[in-house]
Amino acid sequence: MNKSNNNRRQKRTLNTLFEKGLLATVIGVAFLLAPLFTGSSTMLKMLATGLRFPGWAALGIGVLLLCVHFVLNKKAVNSLRLVRDISNNREPGWATVNTATAARSTPITPTDAWGPAVFSAIEWRRFEAVCEALFAQAGFDTRSQSHGADGGVDIWLHSVNAPGPVAVVQCKHWQGKPVGVKEVREFFGVMSSHQLKRGTYATTSIFTPDARQFAKANQINLLDGPALLDLIAKRTPEQQQALLAVAFEGDYWRPTCASCGIKMVERQPSQGGSAFWGCSNYPRCKSRLPMTAALRQVIGPV
Repeated sequence: MNKSNNNRRQKRTLNTLFEKGLLATVIGVAFLLAPLFTGSSTMLKMLATGLRFPGWAALGIGVLLLCVHFVLNKKAVNSLRLVRDISNNREPGWATVNTATAARSTPITPTDAWGPAVFSAIEWRRFEAVCEALFAQAGFDTRSQSHGADGGVDIWLHSVNAPGPVAVVQCKHWQGKPVGVKEVREFFGVMSSHQLKRGTYATTSIFTPDARQFAKANQINLLDGPALLDLIAKRTPEQQQALLAVAFEGDYWRPTCASCGIKMVERQPSQGGSAFWGCSNYPRCKSRLPMTAALRQVIGPV
């Protein structure tokens, strides 16, 4: 009831603004055009001259009221569209939400053995979790941050024999794009700011030659996709299965919002185009990630 009353009041206000704005504009134009109808009468010409200032004033007020009406009316239309989009299960002004995706069977079947396909199947947060579990198996006490600004550090490594962190790890879940010297140099800056001489940069991809050269000169351990798989292969069968369980935990294929730490949802642009991943907290969080063509083919239309 209150919402309906508010809508009626808003509509009356808009109508009043439009009517008064239109009336003032017409009066202003009439006053300004009065000299055209005075003929040869001196008195009428004097009267028309006297109407020039109020004519401009009325015209200015009328135009201002019409502009205010236009702005308020546009906001009202957007508000109605917002309500309609939400009621139709759409994210306002962005894209439709594919709620059926989350309820489906997983698009990429988990494997029972380690290989490059595992890194391709999992999202970035699962990759970080695998790296953390890998270092935990090596005897480190690990600390990580699931979301938010990490300051260039994904995993802190602690040892029982030393106070504070002894090393840091940066994880980069990239597919088809090599990690360059820029990223490794930034990681070295983070190590230096924390006065740490040990650091590992892990990626599902590969490193460029200049990135490898810089890392070697500054004692940074690099682990690309093949090196990570070789390291995992040296673990016991039980440890390898434990790492697989970490990789395929939950909706392992659905990316996590780096800002909010929650799973993203599939969205379809309202203006057409390819589906993408968007944060569930939209519009408060506008984080988005592209969806690979392979995953779009598996998911298909709803």
